[in-house]
Amino acid sequence: MTAVPTTDLVSIDVTGSPATGVLLTVSGEVDSSTAPRLREVVDAVFADRVPALTVDLDGVTFLDSAGLCVLAGAHRRAAEGGVLLRVVASCRAVVRPLQITGLYDLLAVEHVEPRAGAGAA
Repeated sequence: MTAVPTTDLVSIDVTGSPATGVLLTVSGEVDSSTAPRLREVVDAVFADRVPALTVDLDGVTFLDSAGLCVLAGAHRRAAEGGVLLRVVASCRAVVRPLQITGLYDLLAVEHVEPRAGAGAA
């Protein structure tokens, strides 16, 4: 897998393989203008029938309702398809909206030390 063309507001790196699992490393702002791109990447990963998907939000500086919807949709699709979904985050700007909406517990978000990322897990 490879880096996904993104805007100057968000960066999404895709690593791993469809056979073993995929890591999405998201950096920047996930809002109504960038969430559709994240949704496209998540949809492409699920279309590859991966056994596991990790979404690393450690580099995200802003997360709004559009981004939360993408994560909720990923959870639904993972549950329906038997895909192991991991979400990791450290920044209050990400953790707090997830907690307020109840997605923090639903997604079983793994809180990581800032800048540790999913690669360290």
